[in-house]
Amino acid sequence: MEITNLESLTKRAIDDRRYLHQYPELSGQEFETSKFIRKRLMELNIDILSFGPPSVVALIKGSKGLKTIALRADIDALPIIEEGEKPYISKKTGIAHMCGHDGHTAILLAIAEWLSKNEVEANVVLIFQSAEEITPSGADLLIKQGVLEGIDAIFGIHLWQGLEKGKIGLTHGPMMASIDDFEIDIKGFGGHGSMPHETIDPIYIASNLIQAFQSIISRNINPIEAGVITVGNVQAGTTYNIIPDSARLIGTIRALTPQTVDIIQTKMVKLTEGICQAFGAKGKVRFIVGTPPLINDPNESRFVENIVCQEFGQEVFELVNPVMGGEDFSYYLQKKPGAFIFVGMGGEKSQYPHHHPKFDLDEDVFPDAIKLFIELVNHY
Repeated sequence: MEITNLESLTKRAIDDRRYLHQYPELSGQEFETSKFIRKRLMELNIDILSFGPPSVVALIKGSKGLKTIALRADIDALPIIEEGEKPYISKKTGIAHMCGHDGHTAILLAIAEWLSKNEVEANVVLIFQSAEEITPSGADLLIKQGVLEGIDAIFGIHLWQGLEKGKIGLTHGPMMASIDDFEIDIKGFGGHGSMPHETIDPIYIASNLIQAFQSIISRNINPIEAGVITVGNVQAGTTYNIIPDSARLIGTIRALTPQTVDIIQTKMVKLTEGICQAFGAKGKVRFIVGTPPLINDPNESRFVENIVCQEFGQEVFELVNPVMGGEDFSYYLQKKPGAFIFVGMGGEKSQYPHHHPKFDLDEDVFPDAIKLFIELVNHY
């Protein structure tokens, strides 16, 4: 389908994105961003629904209204000091859009403008979601407020540095990992470093746990499944010649299925309690539950594949490998059929990974992202 005003929609989206990039806001604090979105939607005479700020939810009624499709964009930024020479660099020290949510917001605003001027059969709900980057999740909060009531399917995009520019891809099933963090406290018995036999050394015990946890991945998880246990923070001791009383391990767990998460957590508790007991110490594990795995509905993901092949060309579509990063779009897909889609932009302009201080979007891919959303609405 030829979209006659795609060029003007793209220009507006780029302008919006560059403005939003200069004025980023952290998760749950996106109130000025919310005002910007609301003002634009009101100018377009689009109905704004009653959901808790700073998220914004809008409804465009279709000509038939037999089906309702939801499109989602995340609106929050990250606590990162941006680096680089771009003219639209963040004006807020220590806060920056280093993941691309400014682009997602601008693209969904372009869709809002197109829908305000073009008739489609389905009802369309636009979700500008707060707090994707933190726990508790903005998606989970909106769902509890009833945002998915009456929704038949939901779709979201991510402008993705890890996929080649010019490609559009997804998986037909698990696509992104769960995010669960953990804290492990080990209680030993401290003493002088010259007399370790009189102590129960929590640092030594911690080193045994770190090694043992990797056996869960190599010996308890099916080799064709994916799982990650990473200890990213070890806290113990105050000086070089004293064995401390306690130690703490802090880390993250990633998996592509709930079953794998359950295996990892169960085994981590058993290993912690068993190894600590063997050395005469006590160990306690606390899990900080984050987002579930993102699992595309195969029927809806194949619908997307067909649209991409039909409207962009078969060479554009790519069946991507799952990634172990997380996304709270997964909450929507637990409740409703739908699909999450990567719009590739990896190349010279977007050469740094997401969350890097020099990360930047390649705005050349905006037309494809806008067209993709429009085609999904038109064909649903």
